[in-house]
Amino acid sequence: MPATSNDVQPDPVKFAYWVPNVSGGLVTSDIEQRTDWGYAYNTKLAQTAENSGFEYALSQVRYMASYGAEFQHESTSFSLGLLLATERLKVIAAVHPGLWHPGVLAKLGATADHMSGGRFAVNVVSGWFKGEFTALGEHWLDHDERYRRSEEFIRALRGIWTEDDFTLAGDFYRIRDFTLKPKPVDVPGRAHPEIFQGGNSTAARAMAGRVSDWYFSNGKDYDGLAEQVHDVRRSAAEHGGRDVRFGLNGFMIVRDTEKEARETLREVVAKSNKPAVEGFREAVKSAGQSTADKKGMWADSSYEDLVQYNDGFKTGLIGTAEQVAERIVEYKKRGADLMLLGYLHFQEEVEQFGTTVLPLVREIEAEAIRTGELTPAGA
Repeated sequence: MPATSNDVQPDPVKFAYWVPNVSGGLVTSDIEQRTDWGYAYNTKLAQTAENSGFEYALSQVRYMASYGAEFQHESTSFSLGLLLATERLKVIAAVHPGLWHPGVLAKLGATADHMSGGRFAVNVVSGWFKGEFTALGEHWLDHDERYRRSEEFIRALRGIWTEDDFTLAGDFYRIRDFTLKPKPVDVPGRAHPEIFQGGNSTAARAMAGRVSDWYFSNGKDYDGLAEQVHDVRRSAAEHGGRDVRFGLNGFMIVRDTEKEARETLREVVAKSNKPAVEGFREAVKSAGQSTADKKGMWADSSYEDLVQYNDGFKTGLIGTAEQVAERIVEYKKRGADLMLLGYLHFQEEVEQFGTTVLPLVREIEAEAIRTGELTPAGA
């Protein structure tokens, strides 16, 4: 039945972009990428993004040079810098349990939240790069143990942000009668700074249903996203009917014609840095193979997929503005609440998104709501 003006309306799909705070761009290729990992470039980009319809930005986390990323700025400090340079943009800092203590991050996050008026968020990354952990003298855990640690980390983070005299006697963290003051900003509709997590595995999906606010997926086709949404929602239903939202990674190439966009993609892959891509593939292949059902990150990624190291090509946001907008709304129909986007030429393509793609997305969404093809979650 078509929606009426009195019906509860579904939230519009939200947009985030990958902060290029790591050198080398978002594809491991020698194709021209008009972007920069420096702070001056990124402050201007953040301001452009919030004026172009983006609600979120995600600061990447790398701790040492690897696979084309020779230089990298630390994610939490960089995120704070971007928060102070913007007015509305929410900035998500990626962090690794094992390299952070949740109490220390909770303190930093509360401070950043106050300094930004309640716009700080965190993405808990369970980790794929063993070399970063061993180089820093940290024990490397097996796949499912990393997710157990991440779940405990999130429980600690949430508890410290919302309770006084918080205590946790966990397998990884021991916290006793800890009270954080000040707590994060009291934002209507938000119990604490939003907690995102990544991961594709069965363990990641189950964990998201139990503890996370947002579940980030690597790039997926329609069926791949629908499967993950189903699994996470099932886990959430088993744990009190929690509301978990979904973010999907996608690399966007919008050109005047589909042929031009496809040719750009072919050029990206043709000019890929083969040693770097192969090195990355070797480093991450254990992520999927180490799980019992082979559903981990990058378990089914081809060489071409890994040129965009979070499988962004799989999402298929490649074509004309109309084609890409239609595909985004199709993902919304399948459960995507947020699209996390990467580009070759960030500054101009983020601006292009706001003027050409976003208006079309809103038009197609409105029509889908009118016809009843888009309904609120759980309706």
